[in-house]
Amino acid sequence: MADAVRKRRGGASAGAGGVVGSAMRIWIDADACPRDVKDVIYRASQRLSVAVVVVANSPIGTPLSPSITSVVVKGGPDVADDHIAAHAEKGDVAITQDIPLAARLVDKGVVAIDVRGTVYDADNIGERLSVRDFMADVRDSGVVTGGPKAWSPKDKQKFAAALDAALTRLRR
Repeated sequence: MADAVRKRRGGASAGAGGVVGSAMRIWIDADACPRDVKDVIYRASQRLSVAVVVVANSPIGTPLSPSITSVVVKGGPDVADDHIAAHAEKGDVAITQDIPLAARLVDKGVVAIDVRGTVYDADNIGERLSVRDFMADVRDSGVVTGGPKAWSPKDKQKFAAALDAALTRLRR
């Protein structure tokens, strides 16, 4: 695994990319995560005193907070995914648009949510992986499929509701 540069915020002692003493962490696969999604997460972190670990291939600005830790990984695009998969634990929440990463996390008991508010679980992740792989094959054959629709305020609202529901359930 590539070396990671860790930045601690506010003097809390950070372990493998998180704030020590926190029972639950929110992991952000941050390279392609919309700013509004990160803002929702940061507000939830402050409101509920939950640690957040922002993992990216390059530095990402974060609010100064003892509960927010940034991890910058060196290497290719899957290095951030590998870091999250290696360090996230059962009972954590991870925000990612990467379906293979979500599958790895679901297998570990981590709640995986995409930026549009879809919660991945054992019941739906296999289908999501199949569709993703099928669409990759279609694109590889030369068919132009277009991209996802633009991220919208409705997506932000759905994401916020899914995150709140997951955090409420996990904190019980």
